[in-house]
Amino acid sequence: MLTQIDLRYFKCFELLHLPLRPLTLLSGPNASGKSSVLQSLALLHQTMRGDEWSTRLMLNGTAVRLGTVLDIVDKVHGRHTCEIGLIDEETAYRWTFTGERWEMSMAVERVVAGDEVLNKTGQLRYLLPPDTTLSLVERVRDLTYLTAERIGPREIYDIEDPQIAPVVGPAGEHAVSVLYSRRDEYVRDELVLPDVPATRLRQVEARMRTFFPGCGLTVQQVPQANAVTLGFRTSDDVDFHRPIHAGFGITQILPIVIASLSARRDDLLLIENPEVHLHPAGQALMGQFLAEVARAGVQVILETHSDHVLNGIRRAVKAEQLPAEQVSIHFFKPRSVDGAQVVSPILDSTGNIDAWPDGFFDQFDKDMNHFAGWD
Repeated sequence: MLTQIDLRYFKCFELLHLPLRPLTLLSGPNASGKSSVLQSLALLHQTMRGDEWSTRLMLNGTAVRLGTVLDIVDKVHGRHTCEIGLIDEETAYRWTFTGERWEMSMAVERVVAGDEVLNKTGQLRYLLPPDTTLSLVERVRDLTYLTAERIGPREIYDIEDPQIAPVVGPAGEHAVSVLYSRRDEYVRDELVLPDVPATRLRQVEARMRTFFPGCGLTVQQVPQANAVTLGFRTSDDVDFHRPIHAGFGITQILPIVIASLSARRDDLLLIENPEVHLHPAGQALMGQFLAEVARAGVQVILETHSDHVLNGIRRAVKAEQLPAEQVSIHFFKPRSVDGAQVVSPILDSTGNIDAWPDGFFDQFDKDMNHFAGWD
């Protein structure tokens, strides 16, 4: 498990040390740096997957497209370099990247493990020396990153080779392909819902029913084509129909459910705005579901603007479904000359939070104050 991410001169951060736990929630106003944390991991991921022997950080690839060095390096304190550091159970790793401001990739200037400089020869494999065989590589290389801009309903979905598209993709574009290709594989026992066959397809369908009661789904291959159709229904009494008739909420949540039930123990799952197109009750259920995924050994880092998602996690902790010490909550604030950019409220075993910083899911109370004394 990753226990901390460090950023230096990366985007809006002069220096950030961010603790991570099995379930980490990132919150805060827009443009405060939440997505930047996820993007730093996505950059390492897409570089490792895009070119096994690369000695440059790919700023534009299949996971993220971030532009040039000018867009990546902190404009206030940085010049031509930035650093990304990861700490896991074994050691701490830190990469220093450098490049001209117009370049669309950055050279690996230095790799450090603990206090030891590793890349003295300059040769790298998965951004680490070739003889480094550590779990960190697999965890970052094979992570799943789901952005907020997930694809909507489609008439057909391409079937991809699992070697090319092993995960659902940043927009969920491979989700249906993953579901179809692995439909008969068994879901891990920790995530199996009872009284339902333990196969991937049936468990995904059962999970979707928790968000959308009566939901059913079918995946059928198009004859003589590397494509499938996806059918939904909202009751056992009606026929399956095309995704466009099922509402955007279903197609936005489906990739999250597929990714979660396809993940292996110790996998890393990054999710932006899991609440998109979900009713408040469904958002709370999403928080509880991701807590269950984390309890099953999948590390989850999520960015959310939803107090309902947070409260779903709090309910899971209070119900002893996930220990409080396995949850980190970080509230990001816009950069200012005074004060920390990140505040980390503490969650206790009853689901209560020790302090609520100004702006931390308090808009309801602020709005209600405007009505105080109204007739």
